[in-house]
Amino acid sequence: MSIKPIINDKSINPHQIIPLRYKWAREYYLCGIANNWVPEEISMLTDINQWKSNDVLTENEKRMILRNLGFFSTAESLTANNIVLAAYKYITNPECRQYMLRQAFEEAVHTDTFIYCCESLSLDPIEIYTAYMNIPSIKEKDDFVINLTSSLINSNINTESIDGIKELIRNLIGFYVIMEGIFFYAGFAMMLALKREGKMIGIGQQFEYIMRDESIHLAFGCDVILNIINEYPEVWTNDFKEEIYNLIKKAVELECLYVYDSCVDKVAGITPSQFCKYTCYIADRRLERLGLEKIYDIENPFPWMSQATDLSKEKNFFETRVTEYQTAGSLDWGE
Repeated sequence: MSIKPIINDKSINPHQIIPLRYKWAREYYLCGIANNWVPEEISMLTDINQWKSNDVLTENEKRMILRNLGFFSTAESLTANNIVLAAYKYITNPECRQYMLRQAFEEAVHTDTFIYCCESLSLDPIEIYTAYMNIPSIKEKDDFVINLTSSLINSNINTESIDGIKELIRNLIGFYVIMEGIFFYAGFAMMLALKREGKMIGIGQQFEYIMRDESIHLAFGCDVILNIINEYPEVWTNDFKEEIYNLIKKAVELECLYVYDSCVDKVAGITPSQFCKYTCYIADRRLERLGLEKIYDIENPFPWMSQATDLSKEKNFFETRVTEYQTAGSLDWGE
């Protein structure tokens, strides 16, 4: 098997980023820099008052908020660990590594977001940060991704072999496509549905910013996966494709269990069934992004969700300045 540039590249100095081989990876990095934000920019005063009030949020809405904070608070650090301990080790291209370092920083900002939310609302940190162990619907999602990716973190694989490359692709699909691309999106929809109703708008805007970041993470991850497949087409067998289909189906099943656990009744007039249909729609988008056929063929039930990534400008709460949200022209956004 010949040496290829995105992984296993021993032909150049790994610290020499120019001349660029993958200009798209550099574009992702520049997008991340242009979209820089921190949670403390966003006021939580309205959220605090609404959370303390007895007549703004329903018990179902509070349960949904706690479930989402519980899932996301540790999912972001799991993602960051995978970048640093697994993906960065095996993806040798310098410009891809530069973006992964930027992504790791963004995951740290997202983790800080949930610290900020918990402290603002005076939530029990033990309840929030042990949800991934104590709430079955959250634990099953995390365990599913960890089981897909643990081999790259816990052992060295040979990415010059077919089996090793497949193991790397499973890892990248596990985190970029399933964790960030499927498991995050029902939660985004729930929180942004509340924001549309004028509820918990501070947390809602932070989720909106996170979704914009995750859309770029997802697009980058898919481009890496597709380039590996393009460079090593012999790994992309029909049997391997069928395995990927089964992984996506299982991810949708787990996400729908999480939806019904988090949202036992309507949220902002939206039923759990509708959130599950959105999950199916998103899963089809992910499959198409990988060049695979759709499974569910469901129309997007929430066309308004695209606004969170399509908006080019957003007003900063404190400075009332306009922040340009950059997009690389060819990027395929996640929603």
